Order: sequence, then C-alpha cells, then structure tokens
Amino acid sequence: MKYALGVLLCGLAVLGRAMPLLAQNDLDQRVAREMDSLVATYKHLHENPELSTQEKESSALVAAELRKLGYDVTDHFGQYDSPGLVSYGVVGVLRNGAGPTVYVRTDMDALPIVENTGLPYASQVKVKRADGAEVGVMHACGHDIHMSVFLGTARVLAQLKQQWSGTLVMLGQPAEETVGGAHAMLRAGLFTKFPKPNYVLALHDGSDLPAGKVGWREGSILAGADSVDITVRGYGGHGGAPQRAKDPILIASEIVVALQTIVSREMDPQVPTVVTVGSFHGGTKHNIIPDQAHLQLTVRTMTPAQREKVLAAITRITNGIAAASGVPADRAPLIEVAADHVPATINNPELTRRVAAALSARSEKKMCFLVNPPWPARISVSMPWKIPSRRFACFISAPPTPQNGKPQRKMALACPARIPPNSRRCRNRRFEPESKP
Repeated sequence: MKYALGVLLCGLAVLGRAMPLLAQNDLDQRVAREMDSLVATYKHLHENPELSTQEKESSALVAAELRKLGYDVTDHFGQYDSPGLVSYGVVGVLRNGAGPTVYVRTDMDALPIVENTGLPYASQVKVKRADGAEVGVMHACGHDIHMSVFLGTARVLAQLKQQWSGTLVMLGQPAEETVGGAHAMLRAGLFTKFPKPNYVLALHDGSDLPAGKVGWREGSILAGADSVDITVRGYGGHGGAPQRAKDPILIASEIVVALQTIVSREMDPQVPTVVTVGSFHGGTKHNIIPDQAHLQLTVRTMTPAQREKVLAAITRITNGIAAASGVPADRAPLIEVAADHVPATINNPELTRRVAAALSARSEKKMCFLVNPPWPARISVSMPWKIPSRRFACFISAPPTPQNGKPQRKMALACPARIPPNSRRCRNRRFEPESKP
C-alpha cells in the first residue's frame, strides 16, 4: 500500500504550478505517517465488503473522510437505468487556484465470493440474491486497497496545497464489477455538474508483476470488453431421425470452432485479441434435437476499429455457417451485443511519459520499467469518458514474485503490495495482499 500511495502521488505531478517533486524522504515521511490509519481503514473495508450497487457504508466512509479533509463532497451521485436503484457515487472537489483539473478515481464494490484466507479480518459477510440464494461477499479484486490508497492520496494532497495549484476531483465509482456505475455517474451529469478533467488518473491492483516493481505503457493498456449472446435456431426433432431436423447443437459447435479463426487468421498477431466462448447450452434430453442452442461469448479488443472488425467477423461467420447448414433466412441466428460495452483504456502518451518520468526519478533499484505487450484479458479500469482528456491508468499489483525472479510482461502500470507466495491471484477466495510492504 505504501508503494501504491507513493506512485499515485508521483503521478499527480501533473497538478499545478506543475507540483514540484518533493524530496523523496519528505514524501516517504508523509506517507509513513498515514500508514497505520490507512491500514486500519483497509482492514475495516476488507472485513465489510459490499456488492455492486450496494456500497452504502463504503461510500459513506469515503465521503466522510473527504469532507473531513476539506473537499466539497457530493454523495449518492449517479443515475442507473433501473428505477429505484440508488447510486452510491462520490465526488469530492478540492479547488486550489488556477491550474488544470485532475480526476483521481477509485472503485468501491466487492465480489460474490466466499473468503477463504484465514485472515483475522477476513470477510464473514453473506447476503441473499434476488433469487433467495445466499452468497458470500469478498474484496477479492483489491478495491479495498484502492479506496485506502485513494484516501491516502486525498490526505497528502490536502496537506500539500501550498505546493500545487489547480482543481483536484476525487471520484468514488460504484458498481465497477457490473459496469453500470460509471455510466450512472456520466448519466447524472458528471462533466456538467463538476469541472471537466484535463487529466485522469486511475489505479487497479494486478497479479502479474513482481512485488516492488512499477510497470507502465503508453497507448492501449487494457482491453475493451464486449459480451455477445448468440441464439442458434434450427428445427427440433427426434435424435434417432436427425435427417428430419436442422440440428442447432451441431451448427453451434461448428460456429464455436470457426470463431477461433478470427484471432488466428484475421487479426494482426501483434495486436492482442480474445474471442472466448464461455457458455454453450442446448437441449434437454439424450434423444431430442432441440429447436435452438445458446452461446455466450466474451470479446476483448484494444482499439475501436479492432472491435468493429471482430464483431463483424462474429456476425459473418455465425450467419454463414447457419446458411451453409440449410437454415432458412427466417431462422437465422440471433446475435446480440450487450449494451454495457466497456471501451479499451488508452493511455495518453504525453501524460504517460510525464508520469513515468516522475516515477523513474523517485524509484529505487530500477523499480520502474516499460512493460509489453498490452493485456487483453481485463475490462477497462477507467470510466468511458465522453470528452477529450489525458488518461493514465495506474495499477496496484499484489502478486507473488515469479519463481524465476523475472518480471512478467504485462501492460498494467502496477505498484505492488506484497502477497505471500502461497496466495492466489485476484478474484480468488484466497487472495490475500499484505497490507504493508
């Protein structure tokens, strides 16, 4: 956590009279003074996780802390599509004279996972879903770390107001795991009710860099994500007389295989692309050919043009195989791309170089290095910004050091908190980052 706080503060060199670099020992001392309190906050948040759209207490904690520091705070900010659903977004504004507007963002929600870390502050929280099923709740993706570092950053920058100028906007984003929280804040008028950003800084933990290292990358840093549903329609019949049917399971199976050629034969091998069929459902009994089969896909792309090409290929291949199998046009597959598309996170090159330079100036033992290639297997950590701004996504990595001692090549900018060698990766019930480096 201490590494993460230091890195994010370095990133905020974009503020101001272009906030001058503090002496390293001064920054270390300021961070050290906050650590006991921040670790206590982290443990409290870890022990009391809340699912997406239910971040009532977590957002209240964030809002109260920002108010105490002198930020102008708006809570319960956001508007979901679903009527009656409360948004727990938090916006804290600290105006400090003329200068750029910088956004710093954290997420706040947890995951429906039963924790199995054995920590004294492990989550025991269980909630009921809408269907009545009970599920555990755990901060298995590090959002508790994110909030703690976010609050530490807010504290130190409030202390250093005499050394920077501009406007700082601290964003507490709800419902990151289900995507809708960012859209809710934008729908409620984030950029009309609050200052528009010149720069945006976001952070997220990761599991792919050695502890104590910071990686950075210009341009595409996280993939955009799409969910695609395909309903393959045929004609049902008896399994013993397949010639009298149009078997949607066979057609869907051919589609699954053919979709793999999009990445291997249609996309530039130097540009990471993912097309994964994660679900295949069809039929009810051994000897019945069903009327339809259902596929669920996840698609990860690095640019808008690449996304359009992949989605067009999915449509072409799916419809082509169905037609070649004799399915008439009125029974063509139904292809639906979910509306909650998350765009790729593309770091502004100028801002990235500026932040990387600040990190390199402060880092010890070659802590900061360029990482390649981009990581195609995550959704964007940043919000789907609708206005031009310079973005830089920062990731707090909480990984075990690789056995060969070498950094793995990933696209995240990662500032690790250490985790024990026997711990698991993010989104695992044994995810156990140590709170102190």
